[in-house]
Amino acid sequence: MTDTDIERAAGLSPFTGLARADWERTADELLAAVRPHAGAGDSLLQLPGPASGSGRHSDGLEGYARTFLLAAFRAAHAEECHAERVLAPYAAGLATGTDPRSPHHWPSPATTPQPKVEAASVAIGLHETRRQVWDQLPDAVRQRAADWLGGLAGTEVPRNNWVWFKAVVAAFLRSVGAPYSAADIADAIESTESWYAGDGWYADGARVPGQLTNFDHYNAWAMHLFPLWYCRISGAAAEPGLAERYRARLRAFLPDAAHLVAANGAPLFQGRSLTYRFAVAAPFFTGALFDATPLPPGLTRRAGSGILRYFLDRGATRENGLLSLGWHDRFELIRQVYSGPASPYWASLAFTGLLLPPGHPVWTAPEEQLPVERADFIRGLAAPGWLVSGTTADGVVRVVNHGADHTPADRPARDDPFYARLAYSTHTAPDLGPALNLRGDPEAHARDGDARGGQGPDNRVALIGADGSLSHRSPLRRVAFDGRAAVSRHEPHWPVPGQLDRESWPVGPSLVTASVCHGPWEVRLVAAAEAGHTVGVGGHALAAAEPPHCRTGPGHVLVTRPDGLTSGLVVLRSPAGTPTLRVQRAHGANAFGPHSATPVYEAPGTPHAVAVFLGATTGDALPPAPRAELAPGAATVRWPDGSHDTVAW
Repeated sequence: MTDTDIERAAGLSPFTGLARADWERTADELLAAVRPHAGAGDSLLQLPGPASGSGRHSDGLEGYARTFLLAAFRAAHAEECHAERVLAPYAAGLATGTDPRSPHHWPSPATTPQPKVEAASVAIGLHETRRQVWDQLPDAVRQRAADWLGGLAGTEVPRNNWVWFKAVVAAFLRSVGAPYSAADIADAIESTESWYAGDGWYADGARVPGQLTNFDHYNAWAMHLFPLWYCRISGAAAEPGLAERYRARLRAFLPDAAHLVAANGAPLFQGRSLTYRFAVAAPFFTGALFDATPLPPGLTRRAGSGILRYFLDRGATRENGLLSLGWHDRFELIRQVYSGPASPYWASLAFTGLLLPPGHPVWTAPEEQLPVERADFIRGLAAPGWLVSGTTADGVVRVVNHGADHTPADRPARDDPFYARLAYSTHTAPDLGPALNLRGDPEAHARDGDARGGQGPDNRVALIGADGSLSHRSPLRRVAFDGRAAVSRHEPHWPVPGQLDRESWPVGPSLVTASVCHGPWEVRLVAAAEAGHTVGVGGHALAAAEPPHCRTGPGHVLVTRPDGLTSGLVVLRSPAGTPTLRVQRAHGANAFGPHSATPVYEAPGTPHAVAVFLGATTGDALPPAPRAELAPGAATVRWPDGSHDTVAW
């Protein structure tokens, strides 16, 4: 950028410093970095890293399809010569990949799981580059491409956002006069209605009808984006009123989404597929593209550019310009079984903003402050059962979770650390253990999510077994939610390795947990159905390049990072008199740094009241803590500013 460009960007983008030219340059750099990894014929991009569960062949297709999305978005308003240069290898790769005689052909979506996803990316890429790519292809290649995409029709897919991959492909095939599955389209539309939870939130599928608990970032980058793209591809062939229905829901969701972005651009660390990183910026630009946003243009760019810059500044492309499997930089514990070396390139969805012309207000309006930069807030998200708190002093956004769980409510499962924790934030992550091998368990794929061994105590409320092991929470059941306080119940249990009959796993008395939030504080109230057990409560795990500083004093335990962010526990009421307070440290288990530490409370009996703190501090002192007054069936929490909240639990 020239000095003039930099000055202009600073004037329009005082928070992120990023202009449209920076997004274009980033797209060009990402595309250039993958080219050395393209095989003969440009159909497979084999990036370095561990193979996914679908295998290296499928991973090569994933590299092609996900970067084709990026190339298509980049080419939309590029100079003609630049667009041709960007798209040329993808046109060549399409000809090679769809040729069954080529040694570099693509695996079929009819026989391999992951190509079902990638087929939708190929379809969107072809739609967005119709003039430059599809219309220029020889008839034989177009026929082969239609045949390959048509292999997805009528295939079995997981009953979640994957139904839209079939519908998007069907819409593209219909648009080019090829055979398509109308049943796939009808199924996606009907299923999506059954998963809509209101207020702009979808569950990502539901194993049991009406049990909507699968809430995470897929609401943003899949459940809103792909239905609207189905309508975009379909044009006049889309079902009457469908586009406006989906636009209205995205309009309802985006204010919540804006409240989930930290001042430093960090998105919430919760849910699966987090290695997609800045894909979470996609709904902001999608809202502008489809006239489906209540957010001012400057806030749309502030959110999207903040998220992009957050990851670029923290090493996401440190490895030769490639997006690694990880969060900031490489951190392979974050990956799921379906994650391959090219999986992070679903981050390409963030570049939907490049489909907006350079003169669009999203690119020309001055950036506006995020909600967390304007004022402290408590926001209740009723659909997922989240209490969201943001504080301007440190820019942190926290979520207390009393409704989202990736386990169906009818049977116990192994806790998924991306869903089963009581709290998440933009500045912390759970300590992760290695993935468990559950291939011999017929229930595991559907019910165990991302099962892990050796999980930490962070943000867990559990019973402590005789051997010191923590009980599992999943599945949880929401009891009450009023926007400022929330209550959930779970049946503590201890999964037994190799024991497939979940009903025979050891169980403990049910635990009821209530949360009340105010500023950087959350008061956790815990009651066990029986008193003869020890209860453990963990605070947020803090991670850094160096071991965090830890200190324990009368009735409290604190963990502090070098930047001043502190995770603390303060005892408000313990039936044991003097509870055990300690710090649990881990190494190499946390996406935010190699050294992590978690404050932990343990005490027998019932009930318990603990104040959990996450925020910036100066020196060694926490701000004044809240107080809790417990009565039968209710509790009143009194805050240092004189306000109070009462919760029935």
